[in-house]
Amino acid sequence: MWPAVLLTSVGTYLLKLAGLSVPHDALDRPRVRRIATLVPIALLAALAAVQVFVTGRHVVVDARAAGLVFAVVALMLRAPFLVVVVGAAAVAAGLRALT
Repeated sequence: MWPAVLLTSVGTYLLKLAGLSVPHDALDRPRVRRIATLVPIALLAALAAVQVFVTGRHVVVDARAAGLVFAVVALMLRAPFLVVVVGAAAVAAGLRALT
């Protein structure tokens, strides 16, 4: 396990160093700025999808999906973040208790 941790650490450092080595002119292009803005959103969406719909190696739709639906609706209604998180957890927990 430690070799994987060390390799990941070195790889992360080198990736960060490569990002700092990019010329400033290359980062000022509109397409690069747009991509840099959208990449974190795509990564968080992918992480949420994996955490909600995957158990082990299987795709599963369970109470977590209902919690996600609640969170999306609450965010669309501009609910405060705490309401979104607590409400989604309550919906998921309530459905798990029922099933």
